[in-house]
Amino acid sequence: MVPTSRPTPHAKLHANLTSGTATFRFYRGDCLDILDTFADGSIDAIVTSPPYNLGIRYRTYDDTMPREQYLEWTAEWVKRAARVLAPNGSLFLNVGAKPTDPWTAIDVAQAVRPFLHLQNTIHWIKSIAIEKGLAGARAGLDEDLAVGHYKPINSRRFLHDCHEFVFHFTRRGRTPLDRTAVGVRYQDRSNIGRWRGAASGVRCRGNTWFIPYDTIQSRDKERPHPATFPPRLPEMCLRLHGLDRVAMVVDPFLGLGSTAVACAQLGVNFAGIEMDEGYLNEAVERTRVALQPPVPKRSAARRRAQA
Repeated sequence: MVPTSRPTPHAKLHANLTSGTATFRFYRGDCLDILDTFADGSIDAIVTSPPYNLGIRYRTYDDTMPREQYLEWTAEWVKRAARVLAPNGSLFLNVGAKPTDPWTAIDVAQAVRPFLHLQNTIHWIKSIAIEKGLAGARAGLDEDLAVGHYKPINSRRFLHDCHEFVFHFTRRGRTPLDRTAVGVRYQDRSNIGRWRGAASGVRCRGNTWFIPYDTIQSRDKERPHPATFPPRLPEMCLRLHGLDRVAMVVDPFLGLGSTAVACAQLGVNFAGIEMDEGYLNEAVERTRVALQPPVPKRSAARRRAQA
């Protein structure tokens, strides 16, 4: 396919990082149109979370399509994403559901099936409870531990929904990954001596990732989008794919720009697509902030001297 002419970005940021120069482009429009402007196989990783079609109240998007129409639309954008994905590229697709409509995520995964292979299914855990006795003595817990955030469900039928899917799709299901880039240390250090593969002291994290939301004081000011994921989630996806093989990342459903923020922190070229100008402007600003160097913390002695 010959790419069509790409529109001028709504905004464009540059960063001179220790790893080199990175460019961040933000497009306002429909991803069906803008994905058509990328060349075949030009994108190394796509990390995104499209509308779930669960009646979420976005500002400019109607999240209440008939199911069949929604899945047809899913197939349309996935077909375009598959075309631009590099031969060993990865599409990390975050999809949630709700207790009264639990098939949504599975239906979306099936809609992707004609175009890409499902290589991994990652479970994004937003909140978890760990009993003291099950954590083991090494954890040093004094009592049971409950961490993370979730939206409470007042129901006699359904459990609190503390999890979402991240489906990892690739062209052939054979894309190599940097599994220890998001690995965890062995709890039992004796494993390092017993297993040759444990020499680094880090093992594969597996497909359950506990990533809580940051605590916020005002949703309208700090998270003015009804369906977002923390930047830590796309960061881990990109590290898992392998940063040495990531030259270009795209998010076709940018929202507040969590994937852009992750790319800013990692120093990776990025392009994001968003229909809503308000969300898009927020994403640009969050990325701009993420690109700023951290402010050095003043020591206690210096604070006292300046008081």
